[in-house]
Amino acid sequence: MAATSLPLRSNVPESSKQKNKKNPTSTIGAPAQRSQSSRKGKRAWRKNIDIDQVEERLEELRTEEREFGKPLQKHDDSELFQIDVTGDADIRKRLPRYSKAQLTSTKILSQRSAVPAVVSRTTTSSKKRKSPLSQEDKARLLRMGKRMRRGPFNSVMDPTEFGNGSGLLELSEAVKKSGTYDAWATENEEEDIVMEGGFGTETVNKPKVKPPPVPHPKDKIEVPAIAEPHQGTSYNPLASAYQDLLLKAHETEERRVNEIAKVAAVKDKMAEARHNDDDADNIGLPRGMKLDTPLEDDTEAEGEVLLPKKQPERKTKAQRNKAAKALAERRILAAKAARKQLLVAIDGAKTLRKSTEQSFAARQQERLLKRQILLDNLKYGLAGTRLGKHKVPEGNLDVQLGDDLSESLRALKPEGNLFKDRFISLQHRALIEPRAPVIPKKRRTKTIEYEKHAWKRFE
Repeated sequence: MAATSLPLRSNVPESSKQKNKKNPTSTIGAPAQRSQSSRKGKRAWRKNIDIDQVEERLEELRTEEREFGKPLQKHDDSELFQIDVTGDADIRKRLPRYSKAQLTSTKILSQRSAVPAVVSRTTTSSKKRKSPLSQEDKARLLRMGKRMRRGPFNSVMDPTEFGNGSGLLELSEAVKKSGTYDAWATENEEEDIVMEGGFGTETVNKPKVKPPPVPHPKDKIEVPAIAEPHQGTSYNPLASAYQDLLLKAHETEERRVNEIAKVAAVKDKMAEARHNDDDADNIGLPRGMKLDTPLEDDTEAEGEVLLPKKQPERKTKAQRNKAAKALAERRILAAKAARKQLLVAIDGAKTLRKSTEQSFAARQQERLLKRQILLDNLKYGLAGTRLGKHKVPEGNLDVQLGDDLSESLRALKPEGNLFKDRFISLQHRALIEPRAPVIPKKRRTKTIEYEKHAWKRFE
């Protein structure tokens, strides 16, 4: 009989074989469990996926970050490379040689990471913590609680006798902040209220109001606050300066008189026109007598004969055709005239455009010239210009006649009003608007007359 070969079985159980089989480990020390070959489910896929290459690359990046502070790919070329033009053979001699006697601990400590260390806990500042209460508030609270308080030389003081009956009230906030506010400051900077954490800042912090884009006229005015007086106003002026002052005063007064006369002439003309209208209705009557016009109700209604209106005759068909033909001819002629005018306008389009541009440039130049004249006049103030309802006064010239002139300061008489001069100066410099003086008036009571009957009552 032929011998049959039977398969040899090991005496070691299969479970022990699986236990002795080692799981693969990562080269960088991270655990790796990939004993299961199947990756059916999502969890098995995540657990048994091979990411050794990714972990090695990440570890290389961490090593570069520890050594150089950041990965090499983020460094500039100038930091990584250097062009050696000349070369030096003695560099190797100057380099430190490797020492076998260096300790392992020294090697470990010399490998310092470029990444800053993580602080495990907050460090307390070395500064002394300030007390939330000031000395004055602490003393006030001690007095209110009738606690013992230390006085000078560390002596205990009775709270009832402290201050010898002085009040327990502290200084007010107005007294504490006295002297800090500047009333004549150019800009008042308001402190913004900042909430902790930035919550609600859009409602607490008010936005600053932007100034209008229109410039203020006071920025262009170059008039001093106190104008230099004319030489003719001196107590002992020169003859030429005094004569010049008299001429200026005469021109100002003449201009004022002419304006008053012009206004009076307009009023007289209006009154005369009103009087002429009244006289036109009362022709042939004595002066002051008016003719009563009868009312419509007083007149007796008289029967008027109404003439019958003539009805227009109906046009025949030939007349309507003739009128339609004439209307069509007029329309054709009007269209021809409009077309002819359009052709003429097209031929002269270039000339029209040129003339339009010239007129526009002339108007623009005139506008700029007027603006420049206004700006030049604005340097000398707003005297004589109208702002709103009122006109800025020019100011009166204080002139003394020859008899009133004094030859010494002792006999000098004061002229003018300083307050009025300052007020007019503020108006000239556009610091305040012009106003008309409001004079208080007495209340006018209407007199009611009664006629007594004593003259006809006889007793």
